Amino acid sequence: MIKLKSTWLDLRTIDDLAAQNTFIHSLNSCTKLVTTLAFILFVTSFSNYEVTSLIPLLFYPVALMSLGNLPYKPIAKRLLLIAPFIVFIGLLNPIFDKAPIAKLGPFLITGGWLSFLSITIKLLLTVTSALILVATTGMNSICSAMAQIGVPKPIVIQILFMYRYLHVLLEEFLKTNQAYDLRSFKTTGIHYKAWGSLLGQLLLRTMDRAQRIYQAMLCRGFDGKVPLRSAASWTKKEYVYLLFCLFFFLFCRFINIPQTLGRLLTGGFQ
Repeated sequence: MIKLKSTWLDLRTIDDLAAQNTFIHSLNSCTKLVTTLAFILFVTSFSNYEVTSLIPLLFYPVALMSLGNLPYKPIAKRLLLIAPFIVFIGLLNPIFDKAPIAKLGPFLITGGWLSFLSITIKLLLTVTSALILVATTGMNSICSAMAQIGVPKPIVIQILFMYRYLHVLLEEFLKTNQAYDLRSFKTTGIHYKAWGSLLGQLLLRTMDRAQRIYQAMLCRGFDGKVPLRSAASWTKKEYVYLLFCLFFFLFCRFINIPQTLGRLLTGGFQ
């Protein structure tokens, strides 16, 4: 229970960081959303065997965290939370892809290990950029920007409600878990025989709570539409920021910066 509460508090802490007053926070939310989507698109466009080309892209999240005065600890905790999923996704690559690519001393580097490392870096970059977007913009502003760039409004409303009422589902689960602990003796955790009944009770409690919330919304005039605040207009600094980021992404995408620097240094010393 304590871990679940701390996880939700960490999530809300990231969203609360959007209230700061820095250069990154002052940018138009639509600009930051488009830049983040472009960054994710460029990162995922690299092939499975490209590793060194991805390294310069680390400059983007590091620069945003520095300019946005963001603490590293909440971001790192979120990354550690998804680390098992990252390992699980790429763990089978070294097993099935054993084609030799290079040799580093006595070690033979296969394509599977390169693809595993590439997938890991890609996921770290994309997830970090998404967390930074939330920490510098806020979920409400992100939803407003999504509506402005043409995302269907029902999808935007579903995302907004899912984020807003996530704590309600967590609260119902904590109550169910606490009731189980008070009625069980000399046991730690939930016994596997009770998983089905507890999930059923959680579903019923959640549906009942959702119905009460919906009735309360109807009493306050809800008609299926959620008014979203329009994103601020674009200014000169938004265009400069967007063009600079796109130029940097394109430069990193089509030029292998570490390899180019290595050739220049090698040629300079010969």
